[in-house]
Amino acid sequence: MKNTCTMKKNKLALLTLVCGAVLSACNMQPPGAQQGEGEAQSANTQAQPVKVMAIDYEVVDVEQNLTSTVVAFEETYLSPALQGRIRRVLVEVNDRVSKGQLLVEMDRTQLDQTRLQYQQLKTDLARMDTLLRHGSVTQQSFDQMEAQVETTRLILKNLEENTLLRAPYSGIITGKYFNDGELFSPTPNTPVGKAALVSMIQVDPVKLMVNLSEKYLPLVEKGMKASIRTDVYPGMEFEGTVFRIHPTVSSATRTFTAEIKVPNPGRKLTPGMFARVGLKRGVSEALVVPAIAVLQQTGTNQRFVMLHKDGQAHKVVVEIENRHDDLLEIASEEIKGGEELIYAGQGRLEDGTPVTVVTD
Repeated sequence: MKNTCTMKKNKLALLTLVCGAVLSACNMQPPGAQQGEGEAQSANTQAQPVKVMAIDYEVVDVEQNLTSTVVAFEETYLSPALQGRIRRVLVEVNDRVSKGQLLVEMDRTQLDQTRLQYQQLKTDLARMDTLLRHGSVTQQSFDQMEAQVETTRLILKNLEENTLLRAPYSGIITGKYFNDGELFSPTPNTPVGKAALVSMIQVDPVKLMVNLSEKYLPLVEKGMKASIRTDVYPGMEFEGTVFRIHPTVSSATRTFTAEIKVPNPGRKLTPGMFARVGLKRGVSEALVVPAIAVLQQTGTNQRFVMLHKDGQAHKVVVEIENRHDDLLEIASEEIKGGEELIYAGQGRLEDGTPVTVVTD
C-alpha cells in the first residue's frame, strides 16, 4: 500500500514537470525575435536623410522635340530638252561646282548657225531702221523684220540653254550618266526614274522635314526658329528656320509636314544624317526639375517625384513635357509652386516615409 502511494506521488510530480516544460515552450520565442521586430519597427519609424530644393514656375522656351533626316535643299537632274550628241562632260562625281559653271556641252552646230543668223538679222534690222527714217521701206516691213529678230533671239536662247548646261546653283555633283561623244536620249536612266546627263545637290543650305501632330497646325508659322543637333557633332548646335508648311494633314497619321532651312557654310551637315530637332514655339511658364529627381514606377510608364512636407515624403505623379539636357519640364495639378522637391535620397522612400533634411 505504501509503495502504491509512493508511485502515485512520483507520477504526479513527473506530470507536473512535463506540463511546466510545455507551457514554458509555448511562451518562449525564437532567440532574437523580439529584438528583430524592434529593429524593423525602429527602421520604419526612423527618419530618412534627404536633400531638398525649392521648385517654382519659371519662364522657358516652348520647344517641340522631333527627329528628322538631313536632306539636300535642292536636287537637280540636268538634261537637254531634245536628243543630241554629247560633246563634253566637264565634271565628275563629288566635284564642287559654282552657280553658272558649265557642266556639259552638247553638239554646237545648230547653236552656232543660229547665232550667226541672229547677228545677221540684227544688222539687217539696223539698216532697215535707217531706210525707214528716209521713207525707203514701209513700217510694216520694218515690224516684220523686228519680229523675226525677236523670234530668232528666243530660239538662240533656248538652244544655248539646251546645248550649254550650266549649274543652277552652287553644289556638288552626285551622278554622271554619260561620257564624251555619246548620244543622249531622253529616256529614264537614273535611280529615280528620270533622264539626265548629270545630277547635283545643293548642300548650303540644307533642309529638314519634320512631321507634327495636327493639333500644332495653328501654332506653327513661317520664321519659327529651330535647334538642330546630331550624333556626329554632339557638342554643336545648328540653327534653322521654318520656311515652308505643307497645307494638308495626313489622314493616316494625323500629322502635317514643315520644312526647316538650315545654313550649312562649313558643309558639316550631310544629306542622310540623323538629326534631333527642337522647334521653338515661343515661351511659357513651366516647372523645371533635375532629371535625377524624377522616378519611374516599376512595371509602368508612370513618372513621379517626391516632395517634402511636414517631415514626410509625399509621392506626386507628373507628366514629362520636355527635356532640356539634364533638366526635365514636368506638369502636375498637385504642384502649385514653392514646394520642396526631394532630389537626393528619394529612391528609398515611399509615400508617407518620415524624412529629415540634410545639407552638404
